[in-house]
Amino acid sequence: MNRHYDCIVLGVGGFGSAVLYHLARRGLRVLGLEQYGIAHDRGSSHGETRIIRKAYFEHPDYVPLLKRAYTLWQKLPRDGWSGQLLNRVGLFLAGAPDSEVVAGTRRAAEAYHLPLEFFTDREAANHFPGFRFTPGSQVVFERDAGYLPVENCIRAHISAAIHRGAGLKTKTRVVSWKATGSTVQVQTEQETFTADRLVITAGPWAGTLLADLGLPLTVVRKPQFWFPVLRNAYDVDVGYPAYFFETDARQFYGFPQINGQLLKVAEHTGGTVVHDPASVDRDIHPEDLEGIVNFLRQHLPDVSLVPEKHSVCMYTRTPDGHFIVDRHPEYPQVAIGAGFSGHGFKFTSVLGEALADLVVDGQTELPIGFLSLQNRLAAAERNGRGKPPQKR
Repeated sequence: MNRHYDCIVLGVGGFGSAVLYHLARRGLRVLGLEQYGIAHDRGSSHGETRIIRKAYFEHPDYVPLLKRAYTLWQKLPRDGWSGQLLNRVGLFLAGAPDSEVVAGTRRAAEAYHLPLEFFTDREAANHFPGFRFTPGSQVVFERDAGYLPVENCIRAHISAAIHRGAGLKTKTRVVSWKATGSTVQVQTEQETFTADRLVITAGPWAGTLLADLGLPLTVVRKPQFWFPVLRNAYDVDVGYPAYFFETDARQFYGFPQINGQLLKVAEHTGGTVVHDPASVDRDIHPEDLEGIVNFLRQHLPDVSLVPEKHSVCMYTRTPDGHFIVDRHPEYPQVAIGAGFSGHGFKFTSVLGEALADLVVDGQTELPIGFLSLQNRLAAAERNGRGKPPQKR
């Protein structure tokens, strides 16, 4: 059996599935290795839905990537899979006028002339009945935002990749990898594979697989909850959008009722440190619910305070909150996608394309320079710090 490939993708969750597709559509002989199953619930890319938006409060530099991401989500082939991926149901963001969420969204929209609607707290209460807003807060509505069905996005990328000839091995745990000359060798628990190139998109396991780089990555545990509603107040079919609140230095987000089901709510901030991603605590404790329940009591009065179900995912955070998308500083045949810090999934389509460019061509026309590992490490060294700079 020939176990040599043009490229191996290590980890095929949200980002790895997109990389696998973009490599396969180029006609390369590619193999995806996944320690669990497809669209599994053991990592960071699960839980039914993820928000997608263009007016990006984290930094305006993300906006061009988001424009390309929207295009790619719309163009992704439906090979053996059907269903809508990009759901433009709208999104409002609420907070103090000078909060990170509101001020950052406004800044990104102004930089790229993105249309937004602005409401006072009273206007928003009339426009979005069922929600309560803190007096003096401002609410920003992005009509072109919405949500992605996270597991189905992964399945769509995998299906399209396999249709174009990609190989895939699930329930295959990688033990180690090494670069030898111009090639790489990947050792799993069962067998050894070689390839001309390697892409590492291993989510919470990235720090272990890239231990040689000493990346300052922190993995945190993040529960997600689904609550019953007390009346038909948040249904997407009657125009309710996704939502994001910044209140008292904490950030909460959620989605409308979809298909008449439960209402999903989670906290974006906080999280307890995870030392072993394979054994993260998936039970729910009172302290997990306390902040969520207080948020619901104050802002979504028509939602039950007792969740009907939950899941636990993980964020892999960088010190500055920005992603790492680059080639390995010592091995140019290896590309890295890591540290997506809890806001990366919406970018999987476009950064899958960028990582394919990097590992095949050594460069990409996509504007990812601000996500470069090497530039940020160099800046940290110039600043006399042993880690990337803080968020700009």
